[in-house]
Amino acid sequence: MSKPSTAERPPVDLTRRPSIEELRAVIHPEGMLQRRSAEHWAGRLYMRRISLRITRVLSTATAITPNGLTYLMMLTGILAGLALIVPGLTGAVLGAVLIQVYLLLDCVDGEVARWRRQTSLTGVYLDRVGHYMSEAALLTGLGLRAADLFHREGAHAAWQWAFLGTLAALGAILIKSETDLVDVARARSGLTAVEDSASVPRSTAVAKARRAASLLKFHRLVGAVEASLFILAAGIADAVRGDLFFTRLAVVVLAAIAVLQTVLHLLSIVLSSRLR
Repeated sequence: MSKPSTAERPPVDLTRRPSIEELRAVIHPEGMLQRRSAEHWAGRLYMRRISLRITRVLSTATAITPNGLTYLMMLTGILAGLALIVPGLTGAVLGAVLIQVYLLLDCVDGEVARWRRQTSLTGVYLDRVGHYMSEAALLTGLGLRAADLFHREGAHAAWQWAFLGTLAALGAILIKSETDLVDVARARSGLTAVEDSASVPRSTAVAKARRAASLLKFHRLVGAVEASLFILAAGIADAVRGDLFFTRLAVVVLAAIAVLQTVLHLLSIVLSSRLR
């Protein structure tokens, strides 16, 4: 017997905690975790297993709304960026831990919404804004960390590193906005959402370059999870070395990737069929 669709589900009983199997059938529909373009690798690897159990607990917590969880996700992501200002390895560890909490909340808010049938355009919008703000906060925080605000290496803060961190943050925002604006442009022209097949560039040379970049996956380093782990690794190396060399190197690397990816991603979109 086939499983009932979402439309055929009986009314949600918020007084009864569902079983893991009941919950999984609704919030992790078949094929969702296999869609690499829609699911982060950390979600597939471990976070969805954790979030499933947190969502089960929250399924009967009627005072907690999906949008409330999304706001909490935003706050956690911003706090991760602020945590990086804390000197030494402590700041790097705090930043990485808070980004893991941010990722957990990013999973849970949508799962709670799907279980309670409370998905909304507002929720989708807030989720996207939360990603923009959190990634920008993390990279800006990295720049401020490298600037040595607490003067551990000199009498004055080195603001050029803060500038590079802000540049990386701007690049991360532009990369996401380039993708999102495809749907905006299509909607304003009366077109439907773009298909995945349309993302392949029409130019053979550009398509090959895109495949090569996809294999290297260097562009992922400006994402919140990857960047936080990269920053943590730099923080550990700095703790061994006793200065900010590796943190500052991380700022240069992430800023360069963000700028390069902003240009390459724009070209990839313009030269594909997504805007046709």
